[in-house]
Formats: sequence, C-alpha cells, structure tokens
Amino acid sequence: MIEIRVPDEQEGTKAVVRAWLKRVGETVAENDPLVELETDKVTQEVPAPAAGVLTEILLDTDAEAVPGAVLGRISIDGGRSSPSAHAEPVEVSADASAPSPLDKLRVSAEENSETRLSPSVRRALQQHGIDPARIRGTGRNGRITREDVDRAVEMATVSHVEADQRQIAQARIAESNWAPQDIPHDRMRLKIAENMVRAVSNAPHVTALFEADFSAIAAHKKALAERGTKLSYTAYLIKAAAGAMAVAPAINGRWMEDRVAISPTIDIGVGTALGDKGLVVPVVRDVGALSVEEIGARLDDLTTRAREGRLTGGDLSGGSFTISNHGVSGSLLAAPIIIHQGQAAILGVGKLEKRVVVRTIDGHDAILIRPMAYVTLTIDHRVVDGHQTNRWLSRFVEIVENWPS
Repeated sequence: MIEIRVPDEQEGTKAVVRAWLKRVGETVAENDPLVELETDKVTQEVPAPAAGVLTEILLDTDAEAVPGAVLGRISIDGGRSSPSAHAEPVEVSADASAPSPLDKLRVSAEENSETRLSPSVRRALQQHGIDPARIRGTGRNGRITREDVDRAVEMATVSHVEADQRQIAQARIAESNWAPQDIPHDRMRLKIAENMVRAVSNAPHVTALFEADFSAIAAHKKALAERGTKLSYTAYLIKAAAGAMAVAPAINGRWMEDRVAISPTIDIGVGTALGDKGLVVPVVRDVGALSVEEIGARLDDLTTRAREGRLTGGDLSGGSFTISNHGVSGSLLAAPIIIHQGQAAILGVGKLEKRVVVRTIDGHDAILIRPMAYVTLTIDHRVVDGHQTNRWLSRFVEIVENWPS
C-alpha cells in the first residue's frame, strides 16, 4: 500500500479537499492527477505517487488537508486488496431509468482519460449549460479545471433578450432603490477574510505617507520602450523597494517571539487582482540581484499565469515584503493596507497623475507640472518604529526620483 499525502509545501493557509478525480477501485498510473486541493490562493492537483489501484479515500470532499496528512492509499498489488468502504459517494439522478445531463457528462469524460472531468467541474458545466468540448483545458494533459469553467462563464456572450432583461432589472433597482441579490461567499473569499482578520489582530498597523515624483522613471521607461523593451511601473517599484532595504533591513524581516528574523534575500510579492474573485500575491524572488529588465520579465510571467489560474503554491509562498500598486485601479491613497501575514511591512502606491509642484531652480522657486504619486509604508509596529519607516520611505523616494537615465 502506498500513501497519498498532502504536499508539505503550500501557501501558509489551510487547504481543503476540493474533489477526487478517481474513485475507489479505479486503476491509476503514476503521476495521474488524483485529487484537487484548494486554498484561498490556488487549486493544485496531487498526482499518484505510484501505479496501482485506488483502494482507500481517507480525506473526502471539503475535509481539511494539512501538510503531510494522508489523503488516501493506492494498492500496488493489482487491486487484490479489498477497497475501503469509504468510497466517494455516487450522484444518482431522480429518474434512474433516464440518464441525467450530469451522467452524460461523466460518461463522455470517462471515454477520454486525458480530459476527465472532476466532480466540481461536472457540476459547474451542468449548472451553466456549457459544452466541455468548447473549453480549452489548462490542467495536466489538457484537463479542464474549475478555473477554466469559471473563465468560460465570464466570457460567455449574453443574448440580446437577456441583455435587455438585465438592463430593465438594473433600471428598476436604481429607480426603486432595491438592493441587488446577495452574493454567497466562495472558499477564496472566506479564506481572504480569515487571513485579513488574523493579520490585523496580530500586528499593530501604522502607516506613513510620502509623495514621489516619477519623472525620471517615466523618462527611463520611455527610452527602454523606444528600444523595444516595455516595462510596467511596478517593475521599477520592486527594484526601488529592494534598494531601500539597505537603510532599514528590518523592513525585510518578520516578528518572532524571541527576535526579529531578517530574510537573507529580498523576495517581493505583488498584489494581483483577479476581478471579483479576490487577489493573489505572486512572489518575485531575490530581486536585489536582478536588473529592472529581469524583474519586469519575471513579473510579466507571474501576472499572466495568475490571471490564467496557472500559479502554483511555490509562486505564492516565501515572500519577505509586499507591494500593493492600488493606483492602477484609480485609487490615490489607501491606508492602512493590511500587511501580508508574517511580514513586517507593505508598500502602497497610489495613482500616478500630473500635479502642480514647486521646485527650486537656480535658487528661485518655480511652478512645474510633474507625474506624482502618493506612496505609503504600513508597518508592523512590533518590528520597526517611525524612524526606520521614514528612513526607508525617504530612501525609496530618493531612488525613484533619481533613477539613472
């Protein structure tokens, strides 16, 4: 008997069993996807550790899955061991004589092991009336994942009749001041809420506010673009944040019961919005050793995979500092921004906009128009004080405003 275990490495939140992809008694090949685990950040598949027969499921759907826990067991003796009675429950249609749409989807999926549908995917397809043949799967061997179905639902076109009905309903709500329908919590929203409450409860948050002139970065960014290299402002923010760590190393640390533990590398997470589904924080690692162009390339890869639902637990874990570039959605200022649990600080950057500023040129005051943004540093006051916070922000702004051409 071979045990199927929850991976030891995962984002620092609880995982639950989302769905089993095989049933007790089924034959599996080594590395076949067996079970989906879900945290508030990602959904990951646990592959079969060996070829054999799935003989036992110990953690069923919605059960908590802590790192190292035994999910189930595989028999490698050809299935001669009797399967456990704890098998996955089989869904039965109301009319046993006529196959339900769900049964038809199951049969279709079982005809092709490469595109087998998990129970959660089958339910979502049935609920929204989507033909799985019209979805390109991004899972292992082209399997359709729940995220694939969710994206298909978002992208589905609405008929003119449905659009008219929606406009009428919205108009009625606006005219009568009705409240829209309630939105039930999904698992990601519940986990985000749990993490936010815990972070605020554990760390006393204090926020300092500075303002930065992005003229030098804008010029450098334009020059690179003319040579064929396009960078986002976030890549510059990451590089500048890494440079500021030298004057206040504890910003790159975390509170421990007996010490402040400072990370040996600067691994910066970047908040990435997923629309109504919340956000994730992929991590760009060891940014102090990277050029801004290298940072930009890695950031583009992580951001693309985040929005396509292809991040792994390793992409989201191990960050020592976080940046929230909330200005991309129009916000001038957000404070306090909740610190990522286990870190000492988070940088917030507001909307970049042209403002009138006063500068001294050749000894005389001059009124200029410059691209400006508010920058905040929210800190865990157990780890650092105002002096270190302001030193860090001063150095960060200095790097931004004096970016070499």
